[in-house]
Amino acid sequence: MMVVVACGGSDSGASTSPSSDAGDRVFAGGVAPPTEILENPFDSDTDAVVVGEGLFAAMNCGECHGGGGVGFVGPSLVDGRWRYGGDDGELYQSIYAGRSRGMPAYGGILADAAIWSIVTYIRAQPIPESVPTESWR
Repeated sequence: MMVVVACGGSDSGASTSPSSDAGDRVFAGGVAPPTEILENPFDSDTDAVVVGEGLFAAMNCGECHGGGGVGFVGPSLVDGRWRYGGDDGELYQSIYAGRSRGMPAYGGILADAAIWSIVTYIRAQPIPESVPTESWR
């Protein structure tokens, strides 16, 4: 006697894979990030640097990125090496949407002006003489 065991679905043609929207991200505050190329409205604005410094501290950015963004648990924000792109719009997107390696999303939590102020603060930081982080592979 021969026994045949079949695993799997039926012949109904129905897919058992997740729907295409199962991988859609849910953003903080329920607001998706903008998709157009972004320009920093506060570029080199000293008032925005001061506001951004306060927000950097208030949102505990230094807990991961170190004081002044020089790197700690998270990567340096001032050494010129970027995992996800380093122009102002890409920094905005990283703060807004978060990143898969532990960066939380702040879009919908922080106003656009607040995020841009943090970007402006990061840009105002001096590049350290000795680079404290490893290059990304």
